[in-house]
Amino acid sequence: MTGKGRGYGFLRGVARAIAAFCLALAPVSAVALETAFKAPGAPDDLRERLQTASAVMAAGARGLDTVQELLAAAQADYRTLVQVLYDQGYFSPVVHIRLDGREAAGIQPLYLPRKIDRIEISVDPGRPFRFGRAEVAPLAPGTQLPDAFAAGRPATTGAIRDAAAAAIKGWREAGHAKAAPASQRIVADHAQARLDAAIRLAPGPSLRFGRMVVEGPTAVRENSIRRIAGFPAGERYHPDALRTVNTRLRRTGTFSSVTLEEAETANPDGTLNVTARVEDMPRRRISFGAEVSTSEGLDLSAAWMHRNLFGGAERLQLEAVLSNIGGSEDLDGRIGARLDRPDRLGPDDSIFYLFELERQDRTHYEVTRGGLGIGTRRVFSDKLFGELSLTAHYADADDAFGSNRIFRYAALPLKLEWDRRDSPVDAHDGFFLATEAMPFFGLSGNASGGRLWLDGRAYRSFGEAGRVTLAGRVQLGSVIGAAQSDVSPDLLFFSGGAGTVRGQPYESLGLNAPPSTLLAGGRAFLGASVELRGRVTEKISAVGFFDYGAVDADGVIDGNSPSHSGAGLGVRYDIGGFGPIRLDLAYPVGGSTGDGLQFYIGIGQAF
Repeated sequence: MTGKGRGYGFLRGVARAIAAFCLALAPVSAVALETAFKAPGAPDDLRERLQTASAVMAAGARGLDTVQELLAAAQADYRTLVQVLYDQGYFSPVVHIRLDGREAAGIQPLYLPRKIDRIEISVDPGRPFRFGRAEVAPLAPGTQLPDAFAAGRPATTGAIRDAAAAAIKGWREAGHAKAAPASQRIVADHAQARLDAAIRLAPGPSLRFGRMVVEGPTAVRENSIRRIAGFPAGERYHPDALRTVNTRLRRTGTFSSVTLEEAETANPDGTLNVTARVEDMPRRRISFGAEVSTSEGLDLSAAWMHRNLFGGAERLQLEAVLSNIGGSEDLDGRIGARLDRPDRLGPDDSIFYLFELERQDRTHYEVTRGGLGIGTRRVFSDKLFGELSLTAHYADADDAFGSNRIFRYAALPLKLEWDRRDSPVDAHDGFFLATEAMPFFGLSGNASGGRLWLDGRAYRSFGEAGRVTLAGRVQLGSVIGAAQSDVSPDLLFFSGGAGTVRGQPYESLGLNAPPSTLLAGGRAFLGASVELRGRVTEKISAVGFFDYGAVDADGVIDGNSPSHSGAGLGVRYDIGGFGPIRLDLAYPVGGSTGDGLQFYIGIGQAF
């Protein structure tokens, strides 16, 4: 061949290469794509996992319709499918992905087919492997490795990862914050279908906490953040201590985000610094609430909160309530204020201040009362807290025992609340327990005594995905050490209405106090409620319920105590984090206080 001929041949080759390159860049449509998946011998659950993970099998749903996109999906599937097989303990698989009969792995990007009509995936998983040798060393004292990581158990990459994570966790909980894998040796014996896994760890030195560095856009003073956090500087490192610090800062309600980051390297003195990055929530919030029932009318409430009043993450909440709007009784009202200061006493303790002014105009009594106080709050855990306060009270009451009766007393209420519900607004499992013991000391000749209160709730879900929930509630109250006539009516107990017995008029059950025609509250109260809640759809639930209430002039309830009950049906519509919208229709089924059908509308479950 002459030199000129060789030159033309070279140019023709370049032209073909350029054309092929341009063709590769041009989107080529794959019309009427057919896909097929075969995994003979694979268990059904494995086959489902493989098909779900495959990008090719989801090509239509993901809108992949060009040759380039389909080839990329097919070539990525090799790695994806093998990883799924490894995770399930199959370490000698054979995977074929063919595009119109051609193995996808062998197709070069510059020489794409004009179209793709069919993609076939064929997977031979091979034999499932079992662990021969399964070792992680060294281990911190007391470390428990997963049961799945042991000789003779099915070998999976997940079991290996979990074992390594458990071993590192053990060292970190022993104070070795920088524990990390040092090496691993994993050998697959295909003839024996056996996997030997040996992992070596580098525990690193035992460390103590160093300094906490505070960063982030926040208006809270740094010394207040440190006092609230209670960072354990100088103590031996433990990851739970960091979680506790994070929880303490979050529960102030002041910060939208709290992130604790350990330093990459320890200090020469064996300490480890931690950076706390915080970001503030909006400083002010306003909220509204409403509830309506047949006899009680409309209740409206509003609250205004300031999350960082003086720069120490203080929380000031002002509340206002108007009740019985359009109801059978006169209008009631209440205003209250509470200021919490979490940076005064320590990381798990805070000081709070209270003020309250209320007017209650009920069928059987009227009372105007006010109170103020100071207290301390102790957080024992995320689920349990207690409060102890010293309060002063004044009340002016008209009731069954007389008019313009003045009550002055000091009180020392002790409250405990234990909340193990899975949701405070729409619980399906768990329990809630609130108790209060309040000794009161009469001033200016008033009687002294004590008031006890308990509110217990329990929840249990059954059936597929917990679609049916059984909920129960018990309320107990008692006034001791003071006569019924010597106690302000707002400390005594009535029954009836949304919070006690649905289907019975509000506070309709009390005690006769001749010669007055008015009812007096009891010194003892027992309330019990049960609900059966069933989800009809993801948003709508139906509810059946029964409520019971009893009061007594003595400090305990017995078989002769006046009582009443109500039952009904309800519907709930879930609106997300606020809880469901609630509609209950209830009718009296026991006692002599009934007044026909009652209905109740509100937000959140009845209890």
